Amino acid sequence: MSVTARDVARVAGVSISTVSRALAKPDDVAPATRARVLETARGMGYLPNPAARGLITGQTSTIGLIVPDLENPFFAAVTKGVQSRARAAGYHVVVADSDEDPSQEEDLARTMAKRVDGIVLCSPRAPDSVIAQVALECKLILVNRSCGDIPAVAIDNLTGIRQAMGHLVALGHRKIAYVGGPATSWSNTARLASLQVVAAEDPDLELVDLGSFQPYVSGGIAAADLVIVSGATAVVAYNDLVAFGLLDRLRHRGVSVPDDISVVGIDNIRMSELTFPSLTSVGIPLVNCGRAGVDLLLDFVRDPSTPPKHHHDLSFRLVVRESTGPVRTSAALQATA
Repeated sequence: MSVTARDVARVAGVSISTVSRALAKPDDVAPATRARVLETARGMGYLPNPAARGLITGQTSTIGLIVPDLENPFFAAVTKGVQSRARAAGYHVVVADSDEDPSQEEDLARTMAKRVDGIVLCSPRAPDSVIAQVALECKLILVNRSCGDIPAVAIDNLTGIRQAMGHLVALGHRKIAYVGGPATSWSNTARLASLQVVAAEDPDLELVDLGSFQPYVSGGIAAADLVIVSGATAVVAYNDLVAFGLLDRLRHRGVSVPDDISVVGIDNIRMSELTFPSLTSVGIPLVNCGRAGVDLLLDFVRDPSTPPKHHHDLSFRLVVRESTGPVRTSAALQATA
């Protein structure tokens, strides 16, 4: 038979309401009484009912997480970080997938806000005005997106892009293409802007923006022929999935990677080392992004009067593999272009 609050109250010599306050609102109970109740509860193996405690505190011990696409390994890794950190803090996580649809993000956030203490919104596609309105209705933390003063775990895209471009320039590449992600993606805008900053620093470097594509393997397949005709000797993809599509289509066109074209992805998901050739990629500490988001959110939940500051301490790391190599004049490219 499980131990109840009534059992703890009887053994500790206090009322049931005192047991409830000692566990849910410890500052409302005298220190000596609180210590006696907690010691008794611990000794009897008493576990409070979360639902009952929620009625007292107004909190659910549950947080929400909304991501654009759970099938994308990027968001799966962030989710893993969110869940591990929340579990360690005694919180449950409700996860929702917006299916890359900006309109769904707003609906999911409003529905979820009634059932959780706060929400981590990862890489939202919705415009700033919508995100700002949602932040007025619930405690909200952003991951991989900035929007006004809303607390966020920011990723320094410029640092990662600078590493990738520096690597390609060192290999002799001077004409580099970019295959972008969704036009509504904040990450895509930030990555393209970073590429333009780095390209502007070197007068001998030409950046070819090939436009926006779906952030999947199919997007890379669709972009590969444009890469070939662009005359670029290297290409940076919006993410690793797009880079996988590039590798596949280039192989079918008879274009050798990296002999004819070097390919760089972003995210460094686990599959990057399993492709042929293995993919050079800019790694982002995705699990740490999720953990940092939970830390910010729980600080906000525990002290709503002091919104947490932005978190920027997330470093990139370029992982060089087989898909990048020295530039050379390619007969294959000249034949296929």
